[in-house]
Amino acid sequence: LFARQFSYQELSPKGKVINQMSRWVSQIGYMDDGATVNLIFAPAIIPFITRLEEQFTSYELKQISGLTTAYAVRLYELLIAWRSTGKTPVIELSDFRQKLGVLETEYSRMHDFKKRVLDPAIKNVNEHTDITIKVEQHKTGRSITGFSFKFKQKQQPKIEKPIDPKRDPNTPDFFIKMTDAQRHLFANKMSEMPEMSKYSQGTESYQQFAIRIADMLLEPEKVRTFYPLLVQLGFSQK
Repeated sequence: LFARQFSYQELSPKGKVINQMSRWVSQIGYMDDGATVNLIFAPAIIPFITRLEEQFTSYELKQISGLTTAYAVRLYELLIAWRSTGKTPVIELSDFRQKLGVLETEYSRMHDFKKRVLDPAIKNVNEHTDITIKVEQHKTGRSITGFSFKFKQKQQPKIEKPIDPKRDPNTPDFFIKMTDAQRHLFANKMSEMPEMSKYSQGTESYQQFAIRIADMLLEPEKVRTFYPLLVQLGFSQK
């Protein structure tokens, strides 16, 4: 772990992209008598840990909790940014490798990349998350130069107990059933409401905000919070 490193991008105050590289830990020690390891995270790691719940809803965190490889986690994170459309544009191969965290020296042969990275990640995401993926490879001549993905939401478990439309949304067991189309439709409308401004993050676009709101609408407690706004926008439980 002490020898491992990772790369990431951030924006400078002037909006320029900075390609950063950091190690995971800055100090590590092994205690012989106690058979324990003590470590100190590198300074660059701390903001990513503390912002974890800001960048992911608890629903998304639950989805990745069952994934067994870092490549699968990164693939899921990449795809859900396009949840509202269910498909991605063509992602150029070198960019795709970088987003998955594959080093330039790793799996340079396409056969190895697909066998060790891509295929296991897709299988892992399909088995353990809320989406099902299909991948399409794109070629220039005979060489694969990029990939695109289509994915769909798995059918959510049906709620057998119908809701009384006159029930108080603050009741602990209050829940409403929304289709995926309804979630994204109302999320787009809600992203532009002044009442939702306190939930926005940084400089994210309305589209990015709407995607996060749609994910929030999968959480019962968030639905109870937003229910008055949904009604205001014309949502009906009938």
